[in-house]
Amino acid sequence: MAGNVLTEAQPWQQVLALVMAAAVVMGSPGPATMSVTAVGAACGLRPSLRYTCGVVLGTTAVLLVVAAGLVGVLTSTPGLAPSLTVASAAYILYLAFTIATALPLGEGGDEAARPTFAGGFMLAVANPKAYVAIGAVFAGASAQTDVLGLPARLLVLAAMIVAIHVLWLFAGTVFARFLRNPLASRIINLVFAVTLVLTAALAALR
Repeated sequence: MAGNVLTEAQPWQQVLALVMAAAVVMGSPGPATMSVTAVGAACGLRPSLRYTCGVVLGTTAVLLVVAAGLVGVLTSTPGLAPSLTVASAAYILYLAFTIATALPLGEGGDEAARPTFAGGFMLAVANPKAYVAIGAVFAGASAQTDVLGLPARLLVLAAMIVAIHVLWLFAGTVFARFLRNPLASRIINLVFAVTLVLTAALAALR
């Protein structure tokens, strides 16, 4: 009797396992997380919130698609996957250019063309890493004895999506203090722009 109690997964244990898996797999650098960080560094916290909200809602939409088992249907739709990939790549290149050429914050950089909510949503929905990462976490959770249930798992993962992107945004804004210096601003923005393009390319090749 006691042995059975010890071997059964408790709800808090599944929540902890789900949070840790999401933090490692979904929280690793990728097109969405790096774009939030780069935008936060180039534009500051408040101007980046609408873009971050778009990324969060877009990633949550990916979560719902994965949970509903619709990934196969979407990827088999003729022309949809390539169109999303091209649109995502084009926006990432535009975003990288915007970040690389952003003015220092003290010189009106915070008033420059800012990434939009729609742009963040589109990038998240077309982000190949999101489907792979969320699918991996979901598969791992489903392989265990599920004492949480689907709604609870969705709530935990949705909360992790918010927390992960907020943390990456704050990480970017740490660099914002250096962006009032023109030389430091140019170097940091270029580094973020190149990193964004590289992470997007690596995610597309997986």
